[in-house]
Amino acid sequence: MTDQDRQEATTVAPPPYASDALAEGTVDVVVIGGGAAGLNGALILARSRRSVVVIDSGSPRNAPAEAMHGFIVLDGTPPFEILRRGREQVRQYGGRVVFGEVASAESAAPSADGDLRFTVTLADGRRITARRILVATGLTDVLPQVPGLAEHWGHGVVHCPYCHGWEVRDEPIGILATGPASVGHAYLFRQLTEDLTYFTHGTELDEDSRARFAARGIRVIDTPVTEVVGDEDGALAGVRLADGRVVARRVLAVTPRMEARTRGLEGLGLQVQDLPNHMGRGVASGTAGSTEVPGVWVAGNATDPVAQVGASAAAGALAGDYINRMLATADTDAAVRGSH
Repeated sequence: MTDQDRQEATTVAPPPYASDALAEGTVDVVVIGGGAAGLNGALILARSRRSVVVIDSGSPRNAPAEAMHGFIVLDGTPPFEILRRGREQVRQYGGRVVFGEVASAESAAPSADGDLRFTVTLADGRRITARRILVATGLTDVLPQVPGLAEHWGHGVVHCPYCHGWEVRDEPIGILATGPASVGHAYLFRQLTEDLTYFTHGTELDEDSRARFAARGIRVIDTPVTEVVGDEDGALAGVRLADGRVVARRVLAVTPRMEARTRGLEGLGLQVQDLPNHMGRGVASGTAGSTEVPGVWVAGNATDPVAQVGASAAAGALAGDYINRMLATADTDAAVRGSH
């Protein structure tokens, strides 16, 4: 089992929802991924009277979280409630949301008028043909292999000061370092508490950073962390070090390795690139989420790992706009050819 498989195994199973039937024939757009980016892209397209099908595996990145924060109006709303509303709104304009896992996606023979075609096959063997594809599969957070860490993910173990920071303010917080990005992480969480401890956990921390930490009252511990310890109620209580000491903490902040979810999409030939500071890998994209593969766009955490719900939704909307524009051009080109 890979690290990614282990992390995906800890994802909270979503509540079931009614799946639409997979559309027959060729649709304008297949959206792969039913999170904020995918649903908002589908909404823009459906409102433009495009036939759109969202393929949703039901495993959003923020599934373990009790509420989503940092998005005006919807702040504090449970993630599954946001997705439920999103599915309803896409369906309101004729879009379909199909529960399923994509097994493969690849280019197909172009149409008679030369327009692009793609074939998407689901794990159960069903297939659908589309003129364009929007990849909004999100990412997987791969946590350090520290016993007890994954069990507290999304609760006592957090990653984003904007998503979870207010809720953990003034608590004794620990930063479990995973690399260079953890240094900046520490300054952001220091804004939220005066009791902050930085566990280097085998990563390098230069003297300048140590001096800056000292100036901000951030304690540094170089002894490796061997275990995350819970209390009798199951809440995070602290970390055990390699020398046997237990350092009491109510919250651990971790910068996980972030891996774009591209399983089943290999046939598209998308370019996957390394993220800055060894943070993981994401799908390369250009203007409005365009990719090097004609007819394929990407939006949300699959290409922008630090995007919160609002930013991912905005990226989906922008990609949907550009896809609609490209389809409008293709429709017009086909009409001109047909008139001669």
